[in-house]
Amino acid sequence: MLTPRNALARRVTASLDTAPSRIPVLLGGCGSGRTTLLGQLRDRIGRTAVEYIDVERTATTPERFLRAVTAVSPFPVTDPSTPGPVGARAAFDATLAFFGRARTAANEPATFFLDEFLELRTFESFPGLRRVLHDCIDGLTASGNRFVLTSRYMSRALHLLRDRSARFEVIQMPALTAEDTLDILGPTSARRGPVGPASDDAHDADLMARTVQALGDGRPAYVCALADELATMREHGGPGSGDAISALAALLATGGRLASQCGFFYELRLHRARGYGALKAILEILGEDEGLTLTEISHRLQRTPGSTKDYLSWLEDVDLVTSRQKRYSFTDPLLRVWVRLHCRATAPTDDDVAREVHRYALPRLPQPSEPTPTPGAEPAFAMAGGPPSGIIEID
Repeated sequence: MLTPRNALARRVTASLDTAPSRIPVLLGGCGSGRTTLLGQLRDRIGRTAVEYIDVERTATTPERFLRAVTAVSPFPVTDPSTPGPVGARAAFDATLAFFGRARTAANEPATFFLDEFLELRTFESFPGLRRVLHDCIDGLTASGNRFVLTSRYMSRALHLLRDRSARFEVIQMPALTAEDTLDILGPTSARRGPVGPASDDAHDADLMARTVQALGDGRPAYVCALADELATMREHGGPGSGDAISALAALLATGGRLASQCGFFYELRLHRARGYGALKAILEILGEDEGLTLTEISHRLQRTPGSTKDYLSWLEDVDLVTSRQKRYSFTDPLLRVWVRLHCRATAPTDDDVAREVHRYALPRLPQPSEPTPTPGAEPAFAMAGGPPSGIIEID
């Protein structure tokens, strides 16, 4: 269970409580804890005052989306017996009207959590909805109700919100701290250091927490997986039962929890981009060597620099790669390990997994005297060429 992120929750509720309320937009990669935070916020505000909507799961057709939104809403529907609107455009307009006018049973402003709100672009294939995301943003801006939006696609969200209403407040999901990681590991983590013998020394517990935080890149999904694997290893005992590197190797082996998660994240983002096959080839090239320039990548890909630049822009659009000083690298370093291990003709052997995990882990392991690292990506606006005007960004 992810430790409550109380400071972040307070920041979001403070934005909602302003007059007029701001619209927080939580941006973070796969496994960054956006949905978990929405659950904590819903409990904090009260379930009768908040409607949570998983847009990714319910954005099928505009008509069915409207039905899904109103069928389980805690807010009174004006006349549920009235036949639904006819046509995709009319249904989407009715949804925006509901978002804008809904009230709680006490006649107070309603609060909506739109998880993965960019998935509304699914409706762009329907007549009259070519600008569905812009229409949605305009509709939410004009409403007196309260909204929290999330997305895993940082570049796309920033592009959409650039120069939009100042009501939108972009908040990048922060990496877990060493203290957060220690809470997730639990009190038993103090009984064994990352590579040494059993110990009750709190220093060992702190070192273990910093090790897990560094290996998991501060991402809640990865840190929680490592914590669970370490707990399982301690239960069964045996060699390496308190070793975070051994835990990471087990998780990344064929059939392991992180192998499955990274595979899902990899396919999910690629399927939201164009040029599927060529994009996979570029990711394999960056899996072999990071920090390559456009020219170096195009040479290895055996494609022109112009087409390679297009491919790279499509990878950046779904936050699979990041460009710093014109050199390209994986946004998620653990996903690169997965590509090196699993994007090949045969499943990796135990030796392959051990070798790649050690290659990834050793430069990241904190030293006993080393200050707590701060993992994670740079602020979202750094990837977008500067902060969008009219938007407050909080890192």
